[in-house]
Amino acid sequence: MSASSTLQNLGEMLLSGKIEVVDLSGPLGPSTPILQLPPEFAKNTPKIEIHKISEYDDDGPFFAWNWLVLGEHSGTHFDAPHHWITGKDFEDGFTDSICPQNFAAPVNVIDCSSQVAECPDFLLTADAVRDWESRHGEIAEGEWVVMRSDWYKRSHDEALFLNTDADGPHSPGPDAGCIEYVLSKGAIGWGNECIGTDAGCAGGMTPPFPAHNLLHGANRYGLASLAHLDRLPAKGAILVAAPLKIVRGTGSPVRALALVARG
Repeated sequence: MSASSTLQNLGEMLLSGKIEVVDLSGPLGPSTPILQLPPEFAKNTPKIEIHKISEYDDDGPFFAWNWLVLGEHSGTHFDAPHHWITGKDFEDGFTDSICPQNFAAPVNVIDCSSQVAECPDFLLTADAVRDWESRHGEIAEGEWVVMRSDWYKRSHDEALFLNTDADGPHSPGPDAGCIEYVLSKGAIGWGNECIGTDAGCAGGMTPPFPAHNLLHGANRYGLASLAHLDRLPAKGAILVAAPLKIVRGTGSPVRALALVARG
């Protein structure tokens, strides 16, 4: 089958509903949970603000529009390599310089929801990923790997979503070996349902924050605050996640989508 025929079939399947477009993004607004850094850092990302310019009124009788206050890493978002010090030297590591071919790829969904239900500090290891591959098939070069935890179901409550106490944040994620293994497979990026791509305890790991440190040092990408990964198969879906083309941007909120065959 030719490439043009494949695209034509894809279009027909989208129109017929045989391919479902699944929204993997949470709502973006004033109630969206925002990561808060430790007090020793001077600045934090502000809460999202939506300000009306006009809505069919004296300020604009025919049109409605808003202006926004939001950080690059707010809500469901894309981490570009330049977000982390290990990725600072990649000229194609900004949101406006990444090759757009990298914004769509097959996705591997590793279901850790039962383990996370028992322990919010659950860490995914390389051995667990290998076990997953033995059951579902190997991760191929250029594919996304995402961790399903069902953590997005907490996002209606910022305190529940951030899950922080006197010992720090408690949320699931990968350990360093997991990210090293995923990178050895040639994955294009890693995604998590929590506030960031790392686990809550990742600051104490070696290296600290391994998802950020290792992914961006390899010129790879991260996706955070994903939602509805429970609606995807382990393999076979296509993930589309395109950041805004912010000039020399370190990341961007995204409307992450998955294409899933139905029926």
